[in-house]
Amino acid sequence: MNKTILITGTSSGLGKLTAIHFAKLGWNVAATMRTPENETELTQYSNVKLFKLDVTDVEQVRTAVADAIKAFGRIDVVINNAGVGAYGALELAKEETIDWQFGVNVRGPINVIRAMLPHFRANRSGMFITISSFMGVTTAVPTGSLYNMSKFALEGLIEGLYYELKPLGIELRLVEQGGSSGNSFVSKIAWGQSEEITDYDEITAKVKAMMAKSSEGELDDPQMIVDAIARLALGESKQFRTLVGEAAHQLTDMRKSLPIEEYLERIAAQYQ
Repeated sequence: MNKTILITGTSSGLGKLTAIHFAKLGWNVAATMRTPENETELTQYSNVKLFKLDVTDVEQVRTAVADAIKAFGRIDVVINNAGVGAYGALELAKEETIDWQFGVNVRGPINVIRAMLPHFRANRSGMFITISSFMGVTTAVPTGSLYNMSKFALEGLIEGLYYELKPLGIELRLVEQGGSSGNSFVSKIAWGQSEEITDYDEITAKVKAMMAKSSEGELDDPQMIVDAIARLALGESKQFRTLVGEAAHQLTDMRKSLPIEEYLERIAAQYQ
């Protein structure tokens, strides 16, 4: 019997690439997204079914999970992939942006995990693979406090769940990636800004320039991340945390080797 994987955020980027990769491996794929009616590429695969799911809508999450289980009979792996980015000075962030950042990146995975746990508990097996970031283990970009917050929270959530779920046969994995080419993440960032307060304009401009430069060719091949996810889902890797990409390794190694005060100053110096 073919295994089944449920993936959130499959309308574009890493989520869609991962869905296609597992479909080609012969897995059944429950591809979830907010607007499945607009999807045309994933519908070409007979072993892929689309489900409407906004990770911030608890009832919609429960319905999508129940429908996916009914459609395939069993879910073996869940990938918490859906994520968003809010950048800019914290002082300038809109109230709804703060809630949006936490809602999608932290409460979203919580909603998915809680909806899936009865199924995994009944089977005494299952795996949650959560897509985090190297920014969940090391601060790296000024004006990224909200995004950092969400990824640090996500890391703590998954690590804390280990003790609850391991005795039930449920596995947990984190993939800490450093950004990939062809991803629409940068173009969808919500930036905090103000015409009245200009004190943060200089550093914000430098961060935007850095991101634009990275988007033009310095990011990792997204297939590296997909391959890392596949190794975890297939059981070829048992790592709890999997760092992917040169930037992720360099920055986390530097964070580990330096006192936090020196690390923060080194990062800050790059934007002066």
